[in-house]
Amino acid sequence: MLHRSKNLMRTMITYSGVLFASGISSALAADPTGDWRVSDGVANIRVAQCNGSMWGVVAWEKTPGGRDSNNPDPAKQSRPTLGMPILIDMKKKAGADQWEGQVYNAKDGQLYSSTITPSDPDHLEIKGCVLGFLCGGETWTRVGPPIPSSPVNSMAKGTQKPIAPAPAAAPAPKTTTGGVAAAGKPAAKPADQVGDICLLPEIARVR
Repeated sequence: MLHRSKNLMRTMITYSGVLFASGISSALAADPTGDWRVSDGVANIRVAQCNGSMWGVVAWEKTPGGRDSNNPDPAKQSRPTLGMPILIDMKKKAGADQWEGQVYNAKDGQLYSSTITPSDPDHLEIKGCVLGFLCGGETWTRVGPPIPSSPVNSMAKGTQKPIAPAPAAAPAPKTTTGGVAAAGKPAAKPADQVGDICLLPEIARVR
């Protein structure tokens, strides 16, 4: 009888541990915030919660200096793609780890009805359709940790300050053969030119 009770206790502890681990995994998987590498590797998209909605902007470009040249609005065709909103005002879907809104495709200048769904802590599924058809999607890979909610992200409309321009990059250190810094130190990490996306003018205006 005692042996059976011990076995039952071990089973309950193991089962509880599995449920606890599954709960942690689900919680992590359900967080779409952070920096994500798009499927073709040409850009990173930073996703953050701004006043209850998920927004995503271009936070890094493989080829710097891009412009939104395919935008149907001539006034926007010269705007930089760095810092440009890609995921727009996405709302949590009731009863699911999924957010619905719009995605902007800079390749054709079109807005698509879209959903984002974290499939696991390191992958985000993006699906979009035009007028309910011509649907497609891709999977993004996490390259930056989740972004915690902050007082800045919850500011009321009209209280945000515009994001400050990135400081000028310091001169690159002299290198020896092989590209190693003369002082034996790795090259400095490039300055973050996007920062808190909730402060970007195009997002702040909407809130």
